[in-house]
Amino acid sequence: MKAFKIIIMILAISVAFYEQVSEEKNIYIMIIAIVVFMFGMMQLSAKTPSKNNDKEEKDAGKRR
Repeated sequence: MKAFKIIIMILAISVAFYEQVSEEKNIYIMIIAIVVFMFGMMQLSAKTPSKNNDKEEKDAGKRR
């Protein structure tokens, strides 16, 4: 599933770049491509743990 999301994101950003360099720019296609890309990034980065997560857990343990 992760590979599928990455492929969709690459495709979306490619469409956005293609629309950017074309003579007749369609702003709606660019907006949709960027929204798809950002949504994909949000989905992929949601599973990445925070760097501060360990510090917060240690601080919470010291306070008790």
